[in-house]
Amino acid sequence: MRQRTAQVVRNPVLAGSHPDPSILRVGADFYLATSTFEWCPGVRLHHSRDLVHWRPLGGALDSTRLLDLTGCPDSGGVWAPNLSHADGLFHLVYSNVSTYAGGFTDSPNHLVTAESIDGPWSDPVPLHARGFDASLFHDGADSRLLNLVHDWRPGHGGSAGLEATRYDRATRRLAGEPEPVVLPPGAGWIEGPNLYRRGPWYYLLTADGGTGYDHQVTVARSRTLTGPYERDPAGPLITARHHPDLPLQKAGHGSLVDTPGGLSYLAYLVARPHTRHGPCVLGRETALAPVTWTPDGWPRTPSGLPALEIPAPDPLADGTDPRPDDHDGHDDLGDPADSDGFDRPVLGPQWSTLRRPPAPDWLSLTDRASHLRLRGGRSPQSLIAPSLVARRVTAARCAFEATMEYRPRTFQQLAGITAYYNTRNWYFLHVTADDEGRAVLRVAARDRGELTVDEAGGKPLGDITRLRLGLDLDGSALRLRYDTGPGWRPLGPTLDATVLSDEHAEEMEGDRIRVLGFTGAFVGLWAWDLTWGGLPADFDEATYRI
Repeated sequence: MRQRTAQVVRNPVLAGSHPDPSILRVGADFYLATSTFEWCPGVRLHHSRDLVHWRPLGGALDSTRLLDLTGCPDSGGVWAPNLSHADGLFHLVYSNVSTYAGGFTDSPNHLVTAESIDGPWSDPVPLHARGFDASLFHDGADSRLLNLVHDWRPGHGGSAGLEATRYDRATRRLAGEPEPVVLPPGAGWIEGPNLYRRGPWYYLLTADGGTGYDHQVTVARSRTLTGPYERDPAGPLITARHHPDLPLQKAGHGSLVDTPGGLSYLAYLVARPHTRHGPCVLGRETALAPVTWTPDGWPRTPSGLPALEIPAPDPLADGTDPRPDDHDGHDDLGDPADSDGFDRPVLGPQWSTLRRPPAPDWLSLTDRASHLRLRGGRSPQSLIAPSLVARRVTAARCAFEATMEYRPRTFQQLAGITAYYNTRNWYFLHVTADDEGRAVLRVAARDRGELTVDEAGGKPLGDITRLRLGLDLDGSALRLRYDTGPGWRPLGPTLDATVLSDEHAEEMEGDRIRVLGFTGAFVGLWAWDLTWGGLPADFDEATYRI
C-alpha cells in the first residue's frame, strides 16, 4: 500500500517563457501547451500525472510542414495555442501571426490532430484569420471555434468582441457563419476565450486588462453557448492588479481542468518582475491554482490572488499518480539535464531554434561526434535563416557556459554565446577576426536597435581556437567571462540585463504598437556568416545552472 504524502505545487510550474497555458487531461494524464512565438519547435508541450512534476515533451510543430516562421516578426508566430481532445484525437489549434504592428493583425489560425500527444500530427487545416486566441470547445458531437475578432479600424479599440463558429469534426472544416458571443455589458477588450460546460451552464473564461500588470482571468456564464453572458459578481477569478508587492504578477489568461477525482485547477500565466512592477526578464510563466465551486455555481480560487505554493491533489483520494513516467525513457520528476554534451543525434527538449527548425544545411549533431555544429547564418537583423540554438532563462540568477571551437577568417564571421531577447535586444560574446584576419574575442550588443561593438576591449586569441565562454545573470546584472586554459577571466563591464525584458522590448509609435515583448529572455549558441559561406562553429558541453 502506497504511503500517503502531502505534496504542494510550487509556482511557477513551468519557469521561463511559457505563457498562455492551455491545460488538458486525458485519462490519468495532464498536458500543458504554451505559446512559442518565433521559436521552433512551435507549441511547447509538457506532461504530468500529479500536477506537481512536469516533463517536457518538446514542441508539437517541429517542421515547416506544420509551421513556417520564415519572416516572422519579433513576438509574432505562435500565439495562445489551444489543446483539446475528442474522437480519440488530440486537437491543437494555433495561430501563426505574421503582422501585428500599426493596428493590423494577420493571424491565420490552423488545426492539427494526432492520436498520440507525441504525434505524428496531421497536415494543418486552415480555419480563418478573422482574429487570434482561437480555442476549440467540444460538447458531445458539437464543436465550436471561439476567437477574438480583431478590428483594425482607428477608434474601434482593436476588438469587435468574440465569435463562435461551428466546426465539423467529420469533414475537418468550419461549417456555417460565425455567431457573435453576447458578452456582459462593458466587457471591453477581452481575449484568450476558453469555454466549458458544467451542468446547465456554459462558462466563459477570458483574459482581461491587457497582458501587463492589469492582467486578470474573468468568468462569465450563460445557459446558451453564444450568450448573453453574465459576469461573476465576485470579480476576477484571479489577478494581481491591485497587489504590486506579490512575487507573482500579471496573473491572467487561464484555462480549467478537472482531476480524476473531480477537483478543479486553473492554469494561468504569471510573471516575476525584477522590482516592484519592474522589468520581467524571465517573461511570462505558467502557474496553477486550486478552484472550488460555490453552491450557486461560480468558480473561486483561494483569495483570488496568485500564490507561490498551493496544495496538490491527494494521489490516494483523487486518483492522480505521482509515479515517474518512463514513456520515453526519461522521468517527469525534473527538468532536462543541465549539461548537454551533444551526444544524441537530435536536440533535447530544452533547446529551441530561431525562426527555422533544425536541418542538416545549418545544424548537425553527427558531423562531429559529441559536438553541435552550427553553420553561420544571416545577420541578427534578418528574419530569415538565423543560426541560433537557445534555451529559456528560468531564474533571475543563473549561469550559462559552452565550449566552442571556431576559426573565423574575416570580421564578417562570428560565433559565440548570447543572452538574447529579440532582433533588437541582445548581448553576444563572440570570436571573430580583426582586419588582419587574427582571431579576437569581443562583445557586441543591441539595445532597442542601437548596435555597439567593444573593439577596444577585445581579447586577442593568437592561435587559440578552442575556448570556453560563459555568462552570469544576477538580477539586473549580466557579466561575461571566458577561459582559454588557465581559468575564468571576465570580459567587458557589467551589462544591463533588463534590456532582455518584456517591458524593455515593447516599443510604441504614438498609440500604435511597433514591437511587442512577449517572449522572455533566452541564452544560447549563435553563429553568423555574413559572407553567406556558412562557416561552422563547433560547440560542446553547454551547461545551464541555477
